[in-house]
Amino acid sequence: MAKLQITLVRSVIGRNEKQRATVATLGLRKIRQSVVHNDSPAIRGMINHVNHLVKVEEVQA
Repeated sequence: MAKLQITLVRSVIGRNEKQRATVATLGLRKIRQSVVHNDSPAIRGMINHVNHLVKVEEVQA
């Protein structure tokens, strides 16, 4: 199964509550913090919702 490394590259200051909640649900708190999630439709949907705030890379499992 593919894994995705998601990195927060822009601040959530001034963003609406739905975007802040999505970033928090992904497990991101600070700028340049990275998390690894399994690739799934739910994770892809969250990434699409905040794609202007995060950087996504596919990593080898």
